Amino acid sequence: QVQLVESGGGLVQAGGSLRLSCAASGRIFSINAMGWYRQAPGKQRELVATATSGTTNYASSVEGRFTISRDNAKNTVYLQMNSLKPEDTAVYYCNARIQTNLWRTSDYWGQGTQVTVSS
Repeated sequence: QVQLVESGGGLVQAGGSLRLSCAASGRIFSINAMGWYRQAPGKQRELVATATSGTTNYASSVEGRFTISRDNAKNTVYLQMNSLKPEDTAVYYCNARIQTNLWRTSDYWGQGTQVTVSS
């Protein structure tokens, strides 16, 4: 009913850049928040950045290097990643808190996209 489709991952050298995109589709009444999380092998999933109603929040490890933005008309969130480091290597997941009708709000996740940064 609601789908999040991610794109833009890949392999990049340290110091390089990538841009992730995540588009939400389906039965959407409104989107309260969108964000990005990541999970490296053997580690827990962690917050990277979130964007809600004009406010953004970043993990300290990416602040100043990553920029999150939203296109509300397209129900899409982006993550511009600059100055990438090998420790940024992980599967990146899109998350959205979506209201599907007047009474129901749920969290949805994308399928994940691999980002690999070589040294």
